[in-house]
Amino acid sequence: MDKEYIKIRKALISVYDKSGLLPFAKFLIQQNVEIISTGGTAKLLTDNGIKVTKVSDITKYPEILGGRVKTLHPIIHAGLLSRADNGEDKKTMDELNISNIDLAIVNLYPFEETINSTTDFEKIIENIDIGGPTIIRASAKNHSRVTIATDSNSYQEISDHINKFGGTSNSLRLKLAYKAFSHTAKYDSIISNWFSKQIDSSDVDSYNLSGQLNKKLRYGENPHQTADFYSINNNSGIGQMKQIQGKELSYNNINDTDAALQLILDFKNSQPTIAIIKHANPCGVASAKNLNEAYRLALRCDPVSAFGGIIVSNKELDASTAKNIIKVFSEVIIAPSATEEAIDIVKEKKNLRLLLLNNIYNSEVDNKIIKSVFGGFLIQDRDDLIITKENLKVVTKKIPSDEEISDLIFAFKIAKHVKSNAIIYAKNQSTVGIGAGQMSRVDSSRIAAYKADYASKLLNMDKSLASGCVIASDAFFPFSDGLEAAIEVGATAVIQPGGSMRDNEVIKAADDANVSMVFTGIRHFRH
Repeated sequence: MDKEYIKIRKALISVYDKSGLLPFAKFLIQQNVEIISTGGTAKLLTDNGIKVTKVSDITKYPEILGGRVKTLHPIIHAGLLSRADNGEDKKTMDELNISNIDLAIVNLYPFEETINSTTDFEKIIENIDIGGPTIIRASAKNHSRVTIATDSNSYQEISDHINKFGGTSNSLRLKLAYKAFSHTAKYDSIISNWFSKQIDSSDVDSYNLSGQLNKKLRYGENPHQTADFYSINNNSGIGQMKQIQGKELSYNNINDTDAALQLILDFKNSQPTIAIIKHANPCGVASAKNLNEAYRLALRCDPVSAFGGIIVSNKELDASTAKNIIKVFSEVIIAPSATEEAIDIVKEKKNLRLLLLNNIYNSEVDNKIIKSVFGGFLIQDRDDLIITKENLKVVTKKIPSDEEISDLIFAFKIAKHVKSNAIIYAKNQSTVGIGAGQMSRVDSSRIAAYKADYASKLLNMDKSLASGCVIASDAFFPFSDGLEAAIEVGATAVIQPGGSMRDNEVIKAADDANVSMVFTGIRHFRH
């Protein structure tokens, strides 16, 4: 056999996930490979007629401490770590009568699944694997001789190599070593980050990121940029969405989908709600008695920007809503579920992606937002604060009506998801004008007014949609000009954080116009 290929004579098998193991183990036996194993893995193999040598028979030590110690023994690790071309290693192995182990098949206790399913501290601790990572790391370090398989996806490739070459190649072992160290790195990062949540946050001086490749993307924000999508949580989020139809998601689609999901999370217990997202900003949001009406009102806010947007719903997509959605070109529809009739309707637009995430309100949402910057990354808590009536402080002579308060809270909730500086005009639980991402707050206010006026003209209305609306600002008004721009188009009530040196000036402008104003004391910047 070519020097590059290593023949497998002895294999160590110790796995938690036993999928695909039996056919592979039977194949190894056919190749005259000696199998050594432990615990439940050994029992499974033996029960299925596969000859196994127990690790304890080799080490002359039983499994102890309730199974905590099984493979942590010099005979096992010398068998994995001995170097093929090292004379001293060979001499030591011969003197101690230790034989080489050429293949390790190991995967780990399900720590991530455990922390997602229980808060039982002791159970979580017992699902921290020690022996498994030690074997994996030893095998991967010595990949010049040892083949390491950490998942069932590697079984076929190893089998193909053995059938074709009589052993495994250097390139295959190197690739599997990379996979092995990636596997343990991810495992350790999950454990480390869990421990970080158990201690005082001031003592946390590192944060470990580890993701699993979900899909390779055609390109990034622009065609000349490469891009991939990695999942960091197996139980929630975009990676768990079920794509019913349509072409693959692009980098920009995924970015917009994230913005859509972040927004709709705030409407968990609300009446049917639709948001239309464009360039990671909402261009229309509405809550109504039914989903179809919510879509109509959301679209009304900015029908021009809605073209090519992403639509997200907090309720099951029904047929009547689907019929109206497909009348306007959209990139993606996101919903917790969809009726069969709605799915059939969406299929009329073969490129329109339909994504379902039925556990969006049931799964634990990652409370950390991570953003890469040049030379590092920023981490902050997700902005999940929801303002209620009790949080409001009326600062004007005029007191807002109950209807205005309801719309003010709705508008302020939307402002949180619009890029700063953000101004929202809303009426009857629907946006009627949105100004986003301007360097000056007054410009955002004027843009929102323009959007409302333009939408009104498209609808052949005698007056602006903004007439009689409320206005929300994500941060305080530094001057009264932003408020005055809203008053000019008919705003009757205002919600803002307050806290400006010129609050009195802004309050006076509201009083002069007989407009009510409430302070929240909370800012919702989204840069």
